[in-house]
Amino acid sequence: MPKRRKQQAQDQQPTVEEGTPQQADEQQVPLPKKRKQQAEGRQPAVEEGTPKKAEEQQVPLPKERKQHAEGKQPEEQKALEERAAPTGETITEQPTPQTGEAGQQPVPGAEQPATAEQRQGEEPQGKPAPIVVDKRTKEEKRKIAQDPAATDETVVLPVDNGAAVLDSDKDADNSGGNQGREARRKQREELRVQDQNIAPPTDDAAAQAEIPAEGRQAVSQRIEAAIKEEGRRVEAAPVFAVPETTNIVNNTVINNTVINNTTVNNTRNNDVTEVQLVERVGDRVVLGVGDQIFVRGDDRPRLRHDAQEAYYDELPRGRVRETIVRPGGYRIVTVYDRYGDILQRSRVDGDGNEYVLMYAPEYQEERRPAIVDVGYELPPMRLTIPVDDYIVDYSEEPDRDYYEFLSEPPVERVERVYTIDEVRNSARLRDKVRRIDLDTIHFATGSAEVSMSQAKTLRTVADAMQKILDKDPGETFFIEGHTDAVGSDRSNLVLSDERAESVAVLLTEVYGISAENLVTQGYGERFLKIRTQEPEEENRRVTIRRVTPLVRPVAQR
Repeated sequence: MPKRRKQQAQDQQPTVEEGTPQQADEQQVPLPKKRKQQAEGRQPAVEEGTPKKAEEQQVPLPKERKQHAEGKQPEEQKALEERAAPTGETITEQPTPQTGEAGQQPVPGAEQPATAEQRQGEEPQGKPAPIVVDKRTKEEKRKIAQDPAATDETVVLPVDNGAAVLDSDKDADNSGGNQGREARRKQREELRVQDQNIAPPTDDAAAQAEIPAEGRQAVSQRIEAAIKEEGRRVEAAPVFAVPETTNIVNNTVINNTVINNTTVNNTRNNDVTEVQLVERVGDRVVLGVGDQIFVRGDDRPRLRHDAQEAYYDELPRGRVRETIVRPGGYRIVTVYDRYGDILQRSRVDGDGNEYVLMYAPEYQEERRPAIVDVGYELPPMRLTIPVDDYIVDYSEEPDRDYYEFLSEPPVERVERVYTIDEVRNSARLRDKVRRIDLDTIHFATGSAEVSMSQAKTLRTVADAMQKILDKDPGETFFIEGHTDAVGSDRSNLVLSDERAESVAVLLTEVYGISAENLVTQGYGERFLKIRTQEPEEENRRVTIRRVTPLVRPVAQR
């Protein structure tokens, strides 16, 4: 294990939370002692909105994004409320009640009782997460982290209040607590008996071994047909519809059945639920489903930045084809469904060579909810590699070979090619691929700006990403934004999405990573790395994963 994590694991004293502010000059220093300080009982510093030094330039946002931040809304977004609102009703933009994380709190008594109309845009009220009692010692947790394949228990970070390593396990802990952990332990026990001879995939092709060959062979023809398909040219960028329904699965109680050596994961309360438009923030919408909220952004302004030309064609079945012409003559062709979900994306160079970035078949046989976590159809994941080979904290291992790490295949087989939006909505799917936690990027409270001095810390990772793209321009990297638990869920959700986008802009503007190879999503405080409601630096992070083997067939160009 890295030195600092080992030091923390050996410490037997609980962390003492202190509200010590961090000095401005400390914020620019790398954190080689961060975990050691936590182990010694010192709380990570609370982020402050410290005025930035003159030499700390901010990474600029694309022009269209900046207009959103200043309140200048493009025409393509103005009809959003009309599409989302029931007939005869108008949904107005609602002010965010407080800044994300440790932002300014609303003035007590300033809010008036909500009217019936106002309640339509209220944030769903979630139930408090159940308390998880983990009686294992740090030494036991450390040994499990070194060899997760030897246990059926939930693997956690071997630190004070360390959360589950897998994000899907974090979700299960949040909904089911210890009862959920026990149910998943029993499932993993059965899976271990079945899969004891199945080793992790050795490459992307091995990870997709279960995908039928005939399905892969037809991909090239389908993609070419979609690119050449005749459509109706439209002048303005389309406004995507807000999803009407979704299915959110309560995975607290799970009935596991094994049929012909196939594990079928049956869950209760797999209901289709109405989607509620909670709030619009610029070109982002916050959607409420049951007691959960999601943020849906729009990557198109970021992709169109510095484009020579962009145009749209309406296709049958509610689809839209976007073509972006880049300097140098290459095109980015994306086909969206009516909700803005990406059905396929390709890069076509000036010589006509095509590189598939994302592809998944459309669901035409039955109406499918627009927001769906398909991961609940899968059994709980069993991590079979050491945690240090699955997660890398950049501050702990700045000299690691990140090209080799990002090139590694998924840690378990991929059942089929998924859409990028299925990956966005499913922690279980994202858990299949390794991740880098960029813990050298520090955001001021309520801010998504990244200073140039901090941007320099990403050079090693950016160089590794570019090396991968030089080999295959069709690779896709997924950038996640996360916050700590201070502040409102809704504000943190939007803030985390803005931070993920800021890192994507940084990678493009500073290091030349093509925008089309980056996908962003914010998750707010949903996937805490350290289980605490207090300010926590480790929870304020941005994560990078290479999701290529999840979103396109292997060996497709």
